[in-house]
Amino acid sequence: MGKAGRNAGMRTGKAIDRRDFMRGALGTGALAALSFAGLTGCAPKQADASEAQDGGSFDLIVIGAGGAGMTAAMSAHDGGARVILLEKMAVAGGNTCFAEGGMNACCTKLQEEEGVEDSVDLFASDTYKGGHELGNKELIRYMCENSNAAIERLAERGMHLTKISTSGGASVPRIHRPEDGSAVGKYLVKHMCDQCAERGVDAVTHMDVQEILAGDDGAIAGVRALDDRSGRLVDYHAPAIVIAAGGFGANHEMLAQYRPELREAVTTNQPGAQGDGILLGQAVGADTVDIEQIQVHPTVEQGTSILLSEGIRGDSAVLVNAEGNRFTDELLTRDVVSAAEWEQPGGWAYAVFDKHVYDDNKSIKEKFEKKGLLISADTIEALGAQLEITSTDNFTATMDAYNSAIESGADDPFGRWKSRNPIVNAPFYAIKVAPGIHHTMGGLRIDVDAQVLDAAGQPIPGLFAAGEVTGGIHGGNRLGGNAICDINVFGHRAAETALGFLGLA
Repeated sequence: MGKAGRNAGMRTGKAIDRRDFMRGALGTGALAALSFAGLTGCAPKQADASEAQDGGSFDLIVIGAGGAGMTAAMSAHDGGARVILLEKMAVAGGNTCFAEGGMNACCTKLQEEEGVEDSVDLFASDTYKGGHELGNKELIRYMCENSNAAIERLAERGMHLTKISTSGGASVPRIHRPEDGSAVGKYLVKHMCDQCAERGVDAVTHMDVQEILAGDDGAIAGVRALDDRSGRLVDYHAPAIVIAAGGFGANHEMLAQYRPELREAVTTNQPGAQGDGILLGQAVGADTVDIEQIQVHPTVEQGTSILLSEGIRGDSAVLVNAEGNRFTDELLTRDVVSAAEWEQPGGWAYAVFDKHVYDDNKSIKEKFEKKGLLISADTIEALGAQLEITSTDNFTATMDAYNSAIESGADDPFGRWKSRNPIVNAPFYAIKVAPGIHHTMGGLRIDVDAQVLDAAGQPIPGLFAAGEVTGGIHGGNRLGGNAICDINVFGHRAAETALGFLGLA
């Protein structure tokens, strides 16, 4: 593992109890306040491997307590396995803490109630097309086929996504969100932490896994982790491992290997997203796929790296440039909108919306208004006067034209046909945004059973993976709402397959 993966801040290696899990769910503000451009610090001196302490024996070790890891831990525990979660950061949640929009799923009860006609074929087609036709069709189809079951499993576990909206690249509304407008990630992490704690899932924070251990026969035997508080190594024993350690969106050195222009870009990723899990898998022969595919998100506040949810554009927000003009269909895929934004004067834009959108998205108040990042006014003209644009008249005319076209039923000049709701309910709001690093689509190669594959395409016995640490599902571009679907579908699948491997299924 590289130093960036180990020097991830202050750590207090201790077992997670219910209160620790709650801090993981509610402490995202502290994480967000850290510098995402790279962390500094000094890791304790590493102990000699011969002095490694015994952390105990388990059926399954899950590396990473983000959404995919906690999903895998819950499902494996419910299947009868003794599970331990190892998390290198101060809190649980990982990048899931920062997910804003929702979870894509098809053929759900909510879609049926709303009269939305969707199908596995359409969902899979949107995902494959949105990923530049680079994704693995088998993985994509498995995710789509099992998305409704994942929604229902969340509900059974007390997590209810009962509001539906549209996201970029989706042919129909299929992004499922919390009813109260909460950011989906914070909502899910809080409840997943509760659920893991209620189950009594063993978990340890600040335990930075250094290597995967093998027995004399070469089989998976556990992991060796560094307790940064004491500087001691701890060996945990298990015949099966799920790697759910996330991507490398906060590792600028690793990002720059594939996209040099992103070396100085802001990132929406939590600082632990260093690619550790990918390196762990590679060290035991795992293959990787699509590792060079890195996504930028078009609506990131640059001073804080806070993401403005795609659901806000899905609810009708528009983008205007420094001249006060719209310049794209706001609901095209993230890569296309980001590219269009970079072409504007200064490479930024304002997301503009009204009270209806503000009221439906709690994250606007919690993440932007409280930090003084939200501009508001009682009229469009007054809002324009507060913006850093060259022409208030252009801005007013742009908004009038947008609203008039919707009222008259005219086509949108940029081809937008989804979620064209007029921006007419005062007060009116704007947030200045630009593209930022958001998701790494590549990672460990897996099959539909979430088994990690080697270079020959064969499963590595006892090694499974789920979430952003894996590649192949999202191709060259991830659709908004698909990450939450991915972690829930494949986190559960990794547990199912591991249970079978352990003879517990």
